[in-house]
Amino acid sequence: MKKMILTLSIVLGFQLNAQTIHELSYKNIDGQEVAMNNYKGKKILIVNVASECGFTSQYEGLQKLSSKYSDKLTVIGFPSNEFGGQEPGNELQIKTFCKEKYQVSFPMASKILVKNVDGQHPIYQWLTRKEKNRVKSSSVKWNFQKYLIDETGHLIDYFYSTTAPLDEDITSKI
Repeated sequence: MKKMILTLSIVLGFQLNAQTIHELSYKNIDGQEVAMNNYKGKKILIVNVASECGFTSQYEGLQKLSSKYSDKLTVIGFPSNEFGGQEPGNELQIKTFCKEKYQVSFPMASKILVKNVDGQHPIYQWLTRKEKNRVKSSSVKWNFQKYLIDETGHLIDYFYSTTAPLDEDITSKI
């Protein structure tokens, strides 16, 4: 039991004290662990997504962005149900919706908490806290807020939901 607790604290401590996002990981929509260091050398656009939001049509722009810049950018969708209950589905329902309605081929994570302090995923802790990302603090205001990470795993900037995926504010930084 002590060994398991020590191992868990080492793993969690590693995740919670990450210098770059490449030191973190997430579970994909199929439940498999994915290391963020798989994306070294490419920019990453992290987006909290929802299937029943006024911004849901941004999936189309995210897919276009992902396809257009596939050689230098990875888009990752992180479903969350924290804003108006707009992502009520389970992983299979989310995956099916994204594939059938928007032909999403970019990586999707399992549903997580992006805002709730008591359960906020380590990736979102890193994204939203200056003491972790060393650039700026932010709070996730709504679904489809976007965070752009550089090729070495450092935060570049974030964009609110009203900034479309193909907006020049984003594409000029890719």
